[in-house]
Amino acid sequence: MILHRMLNHNFKQSISSVAVFVFCITSLFFSSGCSVIMSSATSDMMEHLSSTILNNDDLTLVKTGAPAYLLMIDSLISKDPENDTLLSTASMLYTAYADLFVKDVDRSRKMAAKALNYANRAICLEKNNACMLKSKTFEEFEKIISNMKKKHVPALFALGNAWAGWIMANKNDFNAIADMSHIELIMQRVIELDETYRDGAAYLYLGTLATLLPPALGGKPELGKQYFEKAVKLSRGKNLMVKVLYAKLYAKMIFDRKLHDQLLKDVIAADPYVSGYTLINIQAQIQARELIDGADDYF
Repeated sequence: MILHRMLNHNFKQSISSVAVFVFCITSLFFSSGCSVIMSSATSDMMEHLSSTILNNDDLTLVKTGAPAYLLMIDSLISKDPENDTLLSTASMLYTAYADLFVKDVDRSRKMAAKALNYANRAICLEKNNACMLKSKTFEEFEKIISNMKKKHVPALFALGNAWAGWIMANKNDFNAIADMSHIELIMQRVIELDETYRDGAAYLYLGTLATLLPPALGGKPELGKQYFEKAVKLSRGKNLMVKVLYAKLYAKMIFDRKLHDQLLKDVIAADPYVSGYTLINIQAQIQARELIDGADDYF
């Protein structure tokens, strides 16, 4: 029971931040894959809309406007239901929006289920034997994932992301929490195929998973540190949320106050206005200040 409560608490806090990261990055797809099914004028509009969201420093405005964005994607999918790019991106955006902004439990579960459904449809279109993955035995699942190729990385990453969101939405179900091993396997395969994908986002997931629990309960903080360091390197300092998670999950776990504060001070001192990362960086600085303010009570 203690393990269950700890998993619920840590998983919710950590994956929430990762989802914010995913929400910002994935909007970039509108400048590429989506353009093949839209007119030039519509594609141009969507590209500018995406840029506006990515570089917006007003979280409240994004919260208010994003639902219309999601409905637009649903409409595009209804017209082109076998477009794996649209399905994967819709999955990631639904996961992120629900995790960041939706507080109602039932609504969160509904959106998470929709996101996972989109992700499963996308991976099934990419690879025939990858349909109904959640119903496979772990051995079957492992074999299928290990045979994925580099071209499958976007859909594979979207599946891991959506699955994580679904687990968080159903965090009171220990059977759902047990699915974390599937996410770890997915992200490890993403790294094997393309570790630079989404500026090393898969390392952020693996770092999170390795530091959810203390060593006495199976956590692997030093492995998590390696993953976080790799994520810092691959993000090249553009994504400030990487250091926030590094501080919140690793530094706090091992009670390293010096590392904790230095990482967060780096975030607070940084210029958040980085093209493509402004929204996530504003959120990262908010979290960094909260963690610094509460550090005396923890350490």
